[in-house]
Amino acid sequence: MTKVIVAGALGRMGREVLAGLAQDPELDLAGGADPKATEDYLDLPSGGGLIPIARDVETLIGRVRPRVMVDFTQPDSAMTNVRAALRAGVSPVVGTSGITAENLAEIEQLASEAGIGAVVAPNFAIGANLLLHFARIASRYLGTAELIELHHDGKIDAPSGTALSIVHAMREARGESFADAVTTKFTLEGVRGGVEGGVRIHSVRLPGLIAHHELLFGGSGQLLTLRHDSLTRESFIPGVKLAVKEVVKRTGLTYGLDRLMDLDK
Repeated sequence: MTKVIVAGALGRMGREVLAGLAQDPELDLAGGADPKATEDYLDLPSGGGLIPIARDVETLIGRVRPRVMVDFTQPDSAMTNVRAALRAGVSPVVGTSGITAENLAEIEQLASEAGIGAVVAPNFAIGANLLLHFARIASRYLGTAELIELHHDGKIDAPSGTALSIVHAMREARGESFADAVTTKFTLEGVRGGVEGGVRIHSVRLPGLIAHHELLFGGSGQLLTLRHDSLTRESFIPGVKLAVKEVVKRTGLTYGLDRLMDLDK
């Protein structure tokens, strides 16, 4: 079994990940880390027993010697955790929002130097990564598109990392920027959203939402709509499990869950 720990264990997503990993017979959930921890052990949901918990990843790694660390924290904390993990020979699986291109380059270098794998994914929902795959295909044939991303009001970054990864994949698949419908008269500034690669991105933040992406392609006399909705955080767990099981087979950085899903077969 692969021994795994979770950073951000007391957060909403962290608790969901703990519950999901604890139920997988192929994984050994060895502990959690969270700066809010006040005890040495954490009671798992649904009577799953006790696991060690520490205030920082480095201490926890020293206690339980895991093979993989799953991180759902904040960007600064995530990079501190990733560095500690890779220095200790522990493969990171990162779902934290706000990871920059510079962060990715550092993770790639550290993982390659350590001779182990690392996975960073903007979105762990299987359906969201299928949407990205379908978007690549559609981009070869339809040259005008807009994207609406909707998230809970606690999300601190906009647009979402998933939205940007979708648009970057679309631009790469098409080989050129999309045609942006130019608006010259505005009653309200900013109502047309931001632009990346010729694709307008519109961000919505409201209580009651989790994570939703709607991609609209326009063509002559036709409209193609691709949409994915994560209705609960449970939607991310199958993807997290996949990443944990795959990262130990790889060396260097893998960016995006879709790269683990064999979608091109």
